[in-house]
Amino acid sequence: MLRELKTFMAVAEHGTFAAAGAHIGLTQSAVSAQIQRLEEELGIALFDRTGRSARLNSDGRQTLALAGELMTLYARLGRHGDAAEKSGMLRVGAIASAQVSFLASAIETFRQRLPGWRLRIVPGVSLNLLSQVDAGEIDIAVLIRPPFALPTELKWRPLVREPFVLLVPEAVAGQPWRALLKHAPFIRYDRSSFGGRLVERFLRRARLNVQDVVELDELQAIVQLVARGVGVALVPRAAGLGAWPAGVCALDLGDAAFHREIGLIERPRQSPDHAAHQFADEVSRAAEALLRP
Repeated sequence: MLRELKTFMAVAEHGTFAAAGAHIGLTQSAVSAQIQRLEEELGIALFDRTGRSARLNSDGRQTLALAGELMTLYARLGRHGDAAEKSGMLRVGAIASAQVSFLASAIETFRQRLPGWRLRIVPGVSLNLLSQVDAGEIDIAVLIRPPFALPTELKWRPLVREPFVLLVPEAVAGQPWRALLKHAPFIRYDRSSFGGRLVERFLRRARLNVQDVVELDELQAIVQLVARGVGVALVPRAAGLGAWPAGVCALDLGDAAFHREIGLIERPRQSPDHAAHQFADEVSRAAEALLRP
């Protein structure tokens, strides 16, 4: 609730959800969602909403006074001098393939630099992680670049580009990739995910009608299905997938090749000394090291 109380105090100070969001680095919709959660938790309405303005009602004024006292007390709990910046909980969202590749290295070096900070890694698909950062539920997230413009309150930091390949059973590896996509059973990367949307866009652009047999989001599971001979699949050559299993071949798509971009979503208004910004720097360095020969 502390996060919601801070947002509530910002709205009370700046007068509108939009102005408060601009000050604390949240979108207007994220501010609105946090205020709604706070009102539901307290069981009272805090504002008289007229047009774009949000004026405190009597309950809101009483809550504001108590919130100020609560924040003062919280700041004193176990804190001495500048200890507040040396400890805390950092919430990091990450897609599965990032967790098993460069993220582990970033966690190791971050813990060495800031041992007082704890990390909570939140798994999820890219769209959900983006929404959680936008709503202030997590601090930063490593995900696939969205196929749409980001809110201005968020910053995209590119990390790696991963080419897609056609993964096929070794027995049919000698056939042209286009013919295999037309006639072989197709294991589809979930179309609701950002990566799956890239696959769908590629198939449409190439004017290929595939024979779907199963659709899922987990890349490791897709690779295992190809290894068992269930079908062929378009997957990114992700570091987290490791070496292909025995009996599986990856066919390059030549001039038709396409990529997915993995990056990090963060808030540009964070101080360079903030733990979230420092962790983002460690993730960038770990990703760069992964790309070195």
